Amino acid sequence: MKKILSILIILCLLLLPGCSTGEAPAPVVATTRAVYDLTALLCRSTGITVDLLITENLSCLHDYTLQVRQMRAIEGAEVVIVSGAGLEDFLSDALADTDFVIDASSGIPLLCHDHDHGHGDHHHEEDPHIWLSVSNARIMADNICQGLIEKYLQYRDVFIANLDKVLSDLDALDSYGKQAFSSLKSRDLITFHDGFAYFAQYWDLNILHSLEEESGSEASASELKELIRLVRDYGIPAIFTEENGSVSAAGIIAAETGISVYALNMGMSDMGYFEAMYHNINTIKEALG
Repeated sequence: MKKILSILIILCLLLLPGCSTGEAPAPVVATTRAVYDLTALLCRSTGITVDLLITENLSCLHDYTLQVRQMRAIEGAEVVIVSGAGLEDFLSDALADTDFVIDASSGIPLLCHDHDHGHGDHHHEEDPHIWLSVSNARIMADNICQGLIEKYLQYRDVFIANLDKVLSDLDALDSYGKQAFSSLKSRDLITFHDGFAYFAQYWDLNILHSLEEESGSEASASELKELIRLVRDYGIPAIFTEENGSVSAAGIIAAETGISVYALNMGMSDMGYFEAMYHNINTIKEALG
């Protein structure tokens, strides 16, 4: 019996490292959900493992701090893929020693917006939420594909075939959105997250106002008054929060005007990229008719 137990223990020790998903770092690490989803689709049938770096449900990455496990994932990766456009500025030190980084935002024209953290400190920032435009997502997928080919040339044909499938899925998303938005009664949006500009631009929607509401910087009385005026002047039937963001100001406006509040998704949470995009299209269609 002791001999059998010894053999079983040895077998378990031999098998454990190969069975533990947490022991060996993945060769490819993608920072955020949209980039992860595109990368995972491109790596199908290659055997390349892709890990998602930021797994929390977030509406933005302001003041984000890396955890120890995330530092280890970056250190052990052969390739790190970033969304880019300034979204992951907090990674600059961590990526200093990384040999191969793919910037998915390369070649994408960036929008700028006035950012207000609620204390009167208005300043211009480049908008990094590029993946919410289908045309940008096409460029991102191609950038990631070309980078993967450079690193793993042996899978070139597989990457290209997978890219064709991703682009086909994006074409289907494009057609679905155009059909859904073709007869909207209103194309005016008020959002409580300033990250939907690319989405609105692509689908020819008009953001009348976007309010970035964070803890400690809630909307002022004057801002609420202005938003209520916009709702009434433009006859807006609904306003839009972000699923992981604040809803306090939206609730006040809804109570004052009687309009509905709907939640959009930034594609930075447990909802996948395509799921988030279809969700946003369906939500806006339902809200604005």
